[in-house]
Amino acid sequence: MARRRTIRDFTDEPVPMDVIESAVAAAATAPSGANIQPWRFVVVTDPALKEQIRVGAEEEEREFYQRRASEEWLAALAPLGTDHDKPFLVTAPALIVVFEVHKGVDEPRPYYVKESVGIAVGFLLAALHSAGLATLTHTPSPMKFLGEILGRPANERPYVLIPVGYPAPDARVPDISRKPLGEVLVRR
Repeated sequence: MARRRTIRDFTDEPVPMDVIESAVAAAATAPSGANIQPWRFVVVTDPALKEQIRVGAEEEEREFYQRRASEEWLAALAPLGTDHDKPFLVTAPALIVVFEVHKGVDEPRPYYVKESVGIAVGFLLAALHSAGLATLTHTPSPMKFLGEILGRPANERPYVLIPVGYPAPDARVPDISRKPLGEVLVRR
């Protein structure tokens, strides 16, 4: 897992659907509050839908970078070289949109939704990485447009958008470091 890195430069080489299905199956084994399993994984490969998602995401991201983000936040993002342009949303062969599932007509009340979905997403990223695929966790805010484009019911709320594929030969990987174990592990 220490070799896993986020990328934004993908090839358009198709990803085997059985690999994605296996990764989603692994994610669905995550623990959840009261075992309600409050998640939905929507896999998008249709080029027209991916283009709609890009348009919606870039609209939100443009607003974020121009108006909503603080100077401090923009400074933190600067070394990563991100901006409102999101071509990876159409280049990556698959997008996995993860939704939180809240109480609905056919859905029970979930408990610890964000925590449960977060754990499932961690499992998903680990499974995709183990299968040799590259990912990006993308969270344009707000993400309501995703539910609208994908025709999801009102009780499903977007949590994260994950482009999935193979890294482009010239993919840029930010030169980042991780905190040493001594900074993140406390023994008592």
